[in-house]
Parts: sequence; C-alpha cells; structure tokens
Amino acid sequence: MQRIQIIAIIVNILFLLYIARLIIKGKLREEYAIVWVICTVFLVIFSFWTEGLELLSRLTGVVLASNMVFTGFIFAILIYLLHLSVVASKLHNNNKKLAQEISLLKEQFDKYVSEHK
Repeated sequence: MQRIQIIAIIVNILFLLYIARLIIKGKLREEYAIVWVICTVFLVIFSFWTEGLELLSRLTGVVLASNMVFTGFIFAILIYLLHLSVVASKLHNNNKKLAQEISLLKEQFDKYVSEHK
C-alpha cells in the first residue's frame, strides 16, 4: 500500500469521526450529514481498492481515473447545492409566512388592547 493511500484512509476516517461528532453534538443534522458520509465512504473504498476506480473509469469511458473522481464530486456538489437551494427557498417562504402571521396577530392584539382600555 502506498503512502498516499494510507494518508487518504486516515484522513477520511478522521473526517467520518468528525461528522459523527457534529451529529452527536447537534451541530449537523442527519439529513445533511448523509451526503458527507456517502462521499467519504466512497473515498475510503477507492483508497483501499484503487483498481476499482480504474475499472469504473474504463466502464464509463473516462480516460483518467482522477478525472472520474473530479467529475463525480463536482456532480455530487451540484446535486447537494441544488438540495440546499430548495431547503433555503422553503425556509424563506416559511419565514415570510410567519412574519405575515405575526403581523396579523400583532394587529389583532393592538386592536384588542385599544378596545379594552
């Protein structure tokens, strides 16, 4: 096993432990952590099994295995960014709705207070 493989395996396992720590402390939700865990597991697998990455590259028609890694992770990042955009849009709409409801409740409360003085 080459030195770079050992370093990659150690770093990826440490990263998995860090993700688990963030989840346990409540700083990262499970639904967002799953993407990080899946990507890291793929990195660990291909760190152990470098021939697998070469095989996958040949099957998909990619000339260099490193291009396969970059393409795969760029695709994964784009999907994750799309997911985060959908979540942000949903939160924006929920915040707008809540602000409107609070405004209506405040108006009703002010009206009630002025009537009962």
